[in-house]
Amino acid sequence: MSVIEGYLNGLFVAAGLIIAIGAQNAFVLGQSLKREHHYSAALVCMVSDAVLILAGVFGLAALLEHSTLAMQLARWGGVAFLVSYALLALRRAFSPQVLRADQQPMRSRRSVLLSTLAVTLLNPHVYLDTVVLIGAIGAQQRFPLYFAAGAVSASILWFTSLAVAGARLAPWLSRPATWRVIDGGVAIMMLIVAWGLARP
Repeated sequence: MSVIEGYLNGLFVAAGLIIAIGAQNAFVLGQSLKREHHYSAALVCMVSDAVLILAGVFGLAALLEHSTLAMQLARWGGVAFLVSYALLALRRAFSPQVLRADQQPMRSRRSVLLSTLAVTLLNPHVYLDTVVLIGAIGAQQRFPLYFAAGAVSASILWFTSLAVAGARLAPWLSRPATWRVIDGGVAIMMLIVAWGLARP
């Protein structure tokens, strides 16, 4: 596996998880539409993702390198997750939802930052996605640092896009057809990475 392939694997896996409709994305989009400390909110999401991704990849890497059985379980568990997620993405593509902004009254920067942290860190799926799933897959890569860099890049690109172009993206993200294309792309990316992980 090359450095570039490791980076792209991280980028694709993280993008598939991060772009999915959720409270965090709706919150940042809402802040962007209101121009209410939206860059700060996006930055909190990026930093949180980076810390959790690095902790997952290198924390699990240290544990797995001492156990062949644990490595195999993580490998095939990762394959099963990626295939399952691809199937879920395909299911969503046939019955797409839409991402709608979370509309709330104007608040202070401190209030927005605390709300962003709450939406990000109090969601158990965040830890499952970033620490466990991304970490388990990244720990098995030949170049885990580049995988982690790709995963962090996906977070940076997505939340920067929501913060900078939220107002322009909102009409597109509220269309089911857009999410058909996104979820179809996510399914393809996940299957490609699963194939790479399953190869001997």
